[in-house]
Amino acid sequence: MRARSNRLAAPGAHRHTTSQEGRVLSADADVIEVRDLTKRYGELVAVDAISFAVERGEVFGILGPNGAGKTTTLEMVEGLRRPDDGNIVVDGLTVWPTPKQVKRRIGVQLQATALFDYQKVHEIIYLFGSCYGIYRSKPECVALLERVGLSDKAEVYVNQLSGGQAQRLSIALALVNDPVVTFLDEPTTGLDPRARRALWDVIKDINRAGTTVVLTSHYMEEAERLCDRVAVMDLGHIVALDTPRALINSLGAEATITFTVDRDAPADLFCGLAGVYACHDHEPGYAVVATDAQQAVVSLLDLARREDLRVENLDVQGANLEEVFLALTGHKLGEDEAQAAENGQPRKRRGLFGRGR
Repeated sequence: MRARSNRLAAPGAHRHTTSQEGRVLSADADVIEVRDLTKRYGELVAVDAISFAVERGEVFGILGPNGAGKTTTLEMVEGLRRPDDGNIVVDGLTVWPTPKQVKRRIGVQLQATALFDYQKVHEIIYLFGSCYGIYRSKPECVALLERVGLSDKAEVYVNQLSGGQAQRLSIALALVNDPVVTFLDEPTTGLDPRARRALWDVIKDINRAGTTVVLTSHYMEEAERLCDRVAVMDLGHIVALDTPRALINSLGAEATITFTVDRDAPADLFCGLAGVYACHDHEPGYAVVATDAQQAVVSLLDLARREDLRVENLDVQGANLEEVFLALTGHKLGEDEAQAAENGQPRKRRGLFGRGR
């Protein structure tokens, strides 16, 4: 992890840090600088004068529920949506008002990608490369597919890919122009846990090869596993920006304790436990955030005896980003959205050529 954090540091502020992969990163070579970025839709301020910088070579995450402004932010940085105010610089180039030159230096994986069903996977790679004036031979297309673990699917039609394979293909397409920065917008939404973890390995490999990665996510574990730093967004604002570990440590919490009881009880009942500073409902039971896990468990069991409750499914885990988000915003991150994605339910998603799937 990083030697030094930079919570809400201004773009261009001097920083020397170390990535999760052990590389030394310097803010003297920030690959993205965003200042006072704003986007309005009528009276709604979707993105409200945010500023941040992304260091060259890092994995930078933007966390927030639908409506937080994270996808709108990405689209403005990518040159896909014009901001109302603010300035964006990517790899030394000002994005607006002439985003075309920047688009040649970045790769973008959208939340949904609409491709030709009856084109072979290696042919799609060739097609997308040709849009950048890059004409790869078939072996070169297969070599790119190898980077995302799809070389054995080169001759398969696109409509024969599984969900996880289709997501890996969309990431390969974001790499056809050898980008300086790759943007991944909720890359693992809708995937089962096994496919999600496989995609994490792909993202790590891309970053290890030297590409800066900027991703958005609903998943706390994903951000903790992948990101060197994360920006937490809510209602158009960046409410915190730091390394995952520094954000977690800022809670002053040792652990999150989840449990169920054998009859209904208000969550507030557990807020007064010794060693606990926060409590909330956590389906199918409750969660408390503890500064002293041992003291909190003992206090919980004492309370259960007094109230004639039976404690079940007791689980103690280290404090995590979910609790950070709850502490910062007063609500959980994408609880219903993430559940809908797990169940394969459709939701509004931006897609290639402006189409959703």
